[in-house]
Amino acid sequence: MSAEEARVHAAWLPPEAFRALGSRRVLVHGDGMLVDTVLDEVARACARYGGRVWHSPSWDVDADLVLALRGADELSSAAVEAARAAGEAALAKVGAGAVLGDEGFVLARAGDVTAVLADAPAGLLYGLFHLVRLGPAAFDSTRPTERHRPALRQRMLNHWDNVAVHPVMGQVERGYAGGSIFWRDGRPRGDLARVREYARLLAACGINAISVNNVNVARTEARLLTNRLGDVAEIADVLRPYGIRVHLSVTFAAPVVLGGLPTADPADEAVRAWWAATTRQVYERIPDFGGYVVKADSEGQPGPFTYGRDHADGANLLADALAPHGGVVHWRAFVYNHHQDWRDRSTDRARAAYDHFVPLDGRFRANVVLQVKFGPVDFQVREPVSPVLAAMPATRLAVEVQVTQEYTGQQRHVCHLGPWWSEVLRFAPWGPGGRTVADVAAGEGGGLVAVANVGDDLFWTGHPLAQANLYTVGRLAWDPRLDPRAVLDEWIALTFPPSAMADPELVGRTLHEIMDDSWRTYERYTAPLGVGFMVHPGDHYGPDVDGYEYTRWGTYHFADRDGVGVDRSRASGTGFAGQYPPYWSQVYESPERCPDELLLFFHHVPYGHVLHSGSTVIQHIYDTHFAGVEEVAAMRGRWRTLKGLIDPAVYERVEQRLDEQVRSATEWRDQINTYFFRKSGVPDARGRRIH
Repeated sequence: MSAEEARVHAAWLPPEAFRALGSRRVLVHGDGMLVDTVLDEVARACARYGGRVWHSPSWDVDADLVLALRGADELSSAAVEAARAAGEAALAKVGAGAVLGDEGFVLARAGDVTAVLADAPAGLLYGLFHLVRLGPAAFDSTRPTERHRPALRQRMLNHWDNVAVHPVMGQVERGYAGGSIFWRDGRPRGDLARVREYARLLAACGINAISVNNVNVARTEARLLTNRLGDVAEIADVLRPYGIRVHLSVTFAAPVVLGGLPTADPADEAVRAWWAATTRQVYERIPDFGGYVVKADSEGQPGPFTYGRDHADGANLLADALAPHGGVVHWRAFVYNHHQDWRDRSTDRARAAYDHFVPLDGRFRANVVLQVKFGPVDFQVREPVSPVLAAMPATRLAVEVQVTQEYTGQQRHVCHLGPWWSEVLRFAPWGPGGRTVADVAAGEGGGLVAVANVGDDLFWTGHPLAQANLYTVGRLAWDPRLDPRAVLDEWIALTFPPSAMADPELVGRTLHEIMDDSWRTYERYTAPLGVGFMVHPGDHYGPDVDGYEYTRWGTYHFADRDGVGVDRSRASGTGFAGQYPPYWSQVYESPERCPDELLLFFHHVPYGHVLHSGSTVIQHIYDTHFAGVEEVAAMRGRWRTLKGLIDPAVYERVEQRLDEQVRSATEWRDQINTYFFRKSGVPDARGRRIH
């Protein structure tokens, strides 16, 4: 292991996680770059733990495990062929639709042999990491045959990394784990060993695509498309052996900024020719390039509106340039008026994506993926699911979530987001029992896109427990039906291997007690009942109830002496509730039917309004904020029981972060409770101290 590798925390791929695999006799059968990656992973594990490995021999071998491409030649080993036959038989039972595809695999047992079969090298790679997750259980003689294939075609991370340091946002915009792993001070970092380790981690949880630069594309970053394309190619070369395709965020104004043209108008033939020629050069250098990510006409970024065109015109311009090469354009739907007049209650930021994009349904090219934030505003700890996801059946849609914890504690707080993402993916926009958000994302060429949370920190994510969010988003993208508790079990067992723990049961139980409900704990001590924000402007960390209340950003709570919340009803408000299909439109329209956790997102109600829980709004605010602080203090106490049982560096980093979380949660509690006590004049029914 290199010095660079030793300096980086192993996260969910410590050597110990490979013990069950590495102590066996393994045959790797097939050819291709990703098969070579499988062979390398297996060989390293066997060298460490005493196993043996063969690659596609023509002689009989005595193997415990075979990883084989289905189309590879037959083998002379009867035991190995029996295991292969068991997998084929299981697939045949499923029926004609049981194809594995480019990334799927089947795990089967026959006698004493375990077999992983795949149609393509990527499937074999994912099958290998499934074995690592299972550990000794993969070799249980009673294990039934399993068929695995990803539910979502595109499982992508967006890095908001700046090549040149931004004067406000730094090297990574909304980054809470140090600098970029790709860039430093305007140049490539050059730490390709670390990028390789990152690729391993991503492949092991199911990610197959990343963009390597910020969607807010500045002049230095724009040049990655042309004269600095070699920097991107170096990254692509390192990620490729782990099945990860590189995408690039580009500025819509590139023909002007880079090409010297007087316009970037999508209807201009010179502009179209420039994009076609530039894209062709990209593919000449990076043949498996994934495509472009674009933030246009949003928060000051250039876009087609400048030329009187719409977003379909803009996206199709790039799609046409990419289509001959098999590339896609991810066009972000995060478009809204960021110069809103706070006095004008008819303007509603939540409406914007629907109003801009739904009329364009059916006009986007087949290789355009409209990238829609999971909620209608901006990655808040609680929002309704975006109505856009139910309103564009003729458009490829990807759901965008935020792994980097911009509004959920910035990796200084424990906030495990798996339960939240699972709720979003299982949400049925047309009503209970209907198609889900995951079904929409699984449509032809859709997917899940997550804003990355890694940096050059020793622990990748700053807070060691925040690694679980990165792992979980990949696993839920692979299979949205997974129970987030079970996914957390996987992460715990990999990151803190039982075979390396003095008391693995205590470690696992304690981590679940700290993390399982941590998202709801964070919600309890921050903004109440779905109203959102109330954060410090700029850095978005810590409480500032009125910080955004009279600004241009459209993020208001409208608290006054009588009540709080935003009226988004059709009857008397902005009409946002009417953007949903009938079932949810009717639910959200009514203060009596609206779920408690979203009440203030949809309605302005009196402080004495009685929730479904039986509590009034004001008492709920008091109770949850006091409870949230108590829960965080309990988290810290539970963590302290692990001292001496886990890696001291991990223990100390988490302890420091929990100290900060207790401090911050206390500040949230005191500011929120005091603010609403002074607004409402209603005392706490329990008589607790409010300042």
